[in-house]
Amino acid sequence: QVQLVESGGGLVQAGGSLRLSCTASGRIFSINDVYWYRQAPGKQRELVAAITRGGNTNYVDSVKGRFTISRDDAKNTVYLQMNSLKPEDTAVYYCNADLLITLSGSRNYWGKGTLVTVSS
Repeated sequence: QVQLVESGGGLVQAGGSLRLSCTASGRIFSINDVYWYRQAPGKQRELVAAITRGGNTNYVDSVKGRFTISRDDAKNTVYLQMNSLKPEDTAVYYCNADLLITLSGSRNYWGKGTLVTVSS
């Protein structure tokens, strides 16, 4: 069974760091584009970072210079390194990925989310 699982969330003080992981499991051929979203209490889900199959990246302005998205295809894993965390980064973070599960094409999958809480 193909699935995405996030890990690495937790409680951290402002200025601290966390590294989130998103791992795809099951019978897949490859991971194509990957997106990290977050949803803070009372707010809409927001696209935070993206990485393509070729390694090109993009970030929302509020995290540029602080967050880094990367991938390790040998481990079927994408990371989100979060530095200089701020209370406003508090949210549930979700991994979303296009997974090549057959030679016919990709399917889109969501993880269940991991909670990041940044205290002041």
